[in-house]
Amino acid sequence: MPSVDPAASSMYTNQAYNTTRTTDATSMDKNGFLRMLTAQMSNQDPTSGQDPNQYFQTISMMTEVEQMTNVATSQTAQLSRQKDTNAQAMLGHQVSYITQDPTTGASSTATGTVASVQFDDTKGPSLTMADGKTLVDPDSVTSIQ
Repeated sequence: MPSVDPAASSMYTNQAYNTTRTTDATSMDKNGFLRMLTAQMSNQDPTSGQDPNQYFQTISMMTEVEQMTNVATSQTAQLSRQKDTNAQAMLGHQVSYITQDPTTGASSTATGTVASVQFDDTKGPSLTMADGKTLVDPDSVTSIQ
């Protein structure tokens, strides 16, 4: 069995990079759009030419949408890395965090020292307190000392 770098196995990968995506049956990705455009061009009547301005406008709009998608994906990944960095910065610090009683749903505040940080592909980072049993969502932390 090949050896796995422990640092690489504990890295959080944001869902923006998940290649298995669920899509709405009515939506179309950029490849589907290109196939449709190519089919439209190959099946058009050669006696009635297409307006080149309309063609370039369509290509321009598609390029803009792709660039916006790339920016959104990049921002999502950057936010994920920032959350990971913020969680790692809490290591060794005493934090106050909000807990919720599973039976009553009542909220209260607890404190503890962060002993380690775990990274999950879907949930993001989580903090383990010094007692070794308590897992805390970094988003529930209210103060760091």
